[in-house]
Amino acid sequence: MSAGLPVLLAALGAAAGAGTPWLAGRFITTRPATAVPPAACAAVGAVVFGGLGVAPGVGAALPTFLAVAALGLVLAVVDLACLRLPDPLVGAAALAAVVGLVAAASVAGRPDRLLGPLAGAALSFTGYALLALLPGSRLGFGDVKLAAVLGLPLGWLGWPTLLTGLVLPHALHGLAVLGLLAARRVHRDTLLPLGPALLAGAWLAALLG
Repeated sequence: MSAGLPVLLAALGAAAGAGTPWLAGRFITTRPATAVPPAACAAVGAVVFGGLGVAPGVGAALPTFLAVAALGLVLAVVDLACLRLPDPLVGAAALAAVVGLVAAASVAGRPDRLLGPLAGAALSFTGYALLALLPGSRLGFGDVKLAAVLGLPLGWLGWPTLLTGLVLPHALHGLAVLGLLAARRVHRDTLLPLGPALLAGAWLAALLG
C-alpha cells in the first residue's frame, strides 16, 4: 500500500463529510433539528476514510467500504437530528455493499468470500431483531436493518471482526449514555440514537481487524 493512500483518502473523506449536512438535511423530518457543523463532519469523514485506508483485510473491497462509510456519515447525522434511519439511505448502503463486495470477490477470483458477508448480514439481522423484540427494548427496526447492512462488510473481514462489530456498538452507546447522564444532558427515559454507535463500532472493528 502506498504511504500516501491514507492521506489521499482522508482528503476524500473530508470532502464527503463537508457535504454530509446538506444531504442529511433532505431526510431530517423535525424542525428545528440539531445542527452538525460541516467542519465537524469533514473532520470525522477524514478520520473515517483515512482509517479505512489502513484497515487490515479490506483489499479489493476498499471502494465498497468507503461507499458504505460515506452513506454512514449521512445516516449518523440524520439519526442524531431526528432519531431516524431513512430506508432510502439504508437501502443505498445495502446496494453499495452487495454490488461492491460481489465485484471485489470477482476481482480476487474468490466467489467463496461472499459467504462471509451473507452470513454476517444474516447473523446481524437475527441478533438485532431478537433484541428489538424484547419487552421494553428501545431498539428500532431501522437499527436492525442498519446492523444487517453493516454485517456485509464486517463479514468480509471474518468472524472475529464481525463479532467485534456486533458487541462494540453497545459498549460505545453505553459509555455515551453514562457520560450524558453524568453531565445531566439527558434523563434516564431520554431516547438516544443507536445508529452512530453502530457505525462507529463497525468502523473500529474494521480497524482492529
